[in-house]
Amino acid sequence: MAKVKTTFFCQSCGNQYAKWQGQCTACKEWNTIVEELVQKSEKSDWKLPTSKVKRVSIPLKINEIDNSKEARLDTFDAEFNRVLGGGIVPGSLTLLGGEPGIGKSTLLLQISLGLPYKTLYVSGEESQKQIKMRAERINPNNNNCYILTETKTQNIFKQVEALEPDIVIIDSIQTLHSDYIESSSGSISQIKECTTELIKFAKETATPVLLIGHITKDGNIAGPKILEHMVDTVLQFEGDRNHIFRILRANKNRFGSTNELGIYEMQGSGLREVSNPSEILISKKDEELSGNAVAATLEGMRPLMIEVQALVSTAVYGTPQRSATGFNAKRLNMLLAVLEKRAGFRLGAKDVFLNITGGITVDDPAIDLAVVASILSSNEDEALQKDFCFAAEVGLSGEIRPVQRVEQRILEAEKLGFSTIFVSKYNKISLKNTAIKIQLISKIEDLVSLIV
Repeated sequence: MAKVKTTFFCQSCGNQYAKWQGQCTACKEWNTIVEELVQKSEKSDWKLPTSKVKRVSIPLKINEIDNSKEARLDTFDAEFNRVLGGGIVPGSLTLLGGEPGIGKSTLLLQISLGLPYKTLYVSGEESQKQIKMRAERINPNNNNCYILTETKTQNIFKQVEALEPDIVIIDSIQTLHSDYIESSSGSISQIKECTTELIKFAKETATPVLLIGHITKDGNIAGPKILEHMVDTVLQFEGDRNHIFRILRANKNRFGSTNELGIYEMQGSGLREVSNPSEILISKKDEELSGNAVAATLEGMRPLMIEVQALVSTAVYGTPQRSATGFNAKRLNMLLAVLEKRAGFRLGAKDVFLNITGGITVDDPAIDLAVVASILSSNEDEALQKDFCFAAEVGLSGEIRPVQRVEQRILEAEKLGFSTIFVSKYNKISLKNTAIKIQLISKIEDLVSLIV
């Protein structure tokens, strides 16, 4: 029998201690250190079949290493492929986190049902009948997806050895437990041990593994921080459950860029890929309304056209209200101060409400000009032309500052049929013969004279 020993782990950062103490010296959190039983077995958790045993690695000169591009597995989901960098890399471990009920299980089940490869979907949270009911809504005709309800890693590996799947999906890593660790599922030691076993399996068999991870109330993935270091890719599935749009972004990606993002629309039949996000973020209306402006922003490497709505009205109470949804409230106050100081608009006694449509949150400074334009439009109660859009940052002295990748924004606006885009005079633009008019402005006064 292997010796059983007691160790102490910090539930916040995963640091290990020989005895209990009140404060974790690594993350400085109080009362997060708990006692856990740890039992290591001498037995191997995953044995590679004899027919597939690989040679021991030897050091090679860097010039001798084969640098040919590794083939990726196509997920047949353009948004998921984009975020991963072109598809799933064989032998990789991908961790997907997100709020409860946001659609993590739906996304991976939908992908597994659309794959032509043999896929094993392991669920420790739902029964096979529950998964079958969801699969009937998404894609009832699939013969390549196998469902297993199991939480013990040793039993999972037995089924994997018998089935030999091309992709393994685990829902979720916090529900798994290993016989080699005597602690409850979801504890730090269990998460580390189960992930280590899965990494060993994935690397030795070149089988990609996709993990679903729970998150804490702070939005971080539950468990030790080392979990994110161990896996190859960390994906975050974001969105408001009260809205139908979901955003998939990569926080870490060893095989591609972390600047890409995928956008989905939640429907009754699953998640629909949104190839042109601007079509859903800009409202379709017949008449022109005051207080609406369109901004050309970037989410990662992807240009988006979003609608900014502002409402300026006389303050009913003594203190004017300043409210922003999807936009930084402090930055809104700064822009209002610039309008009052540099452009002469008396907004100190008026309520100002700002909203970014579509339920998304934007922190790109390039939407400053659209925010100012929407406020001016609502204050004067004059509608902006529907084919105007804006892409520039506003400085404290009222200057219109340049933004990055402005040409990409201009081309996106041109593709969507806008006639004029307002950008900074100080941007270096090399585009020639564009169908869209590029209006260059240098001060906030120039914008006021053009739109008011």
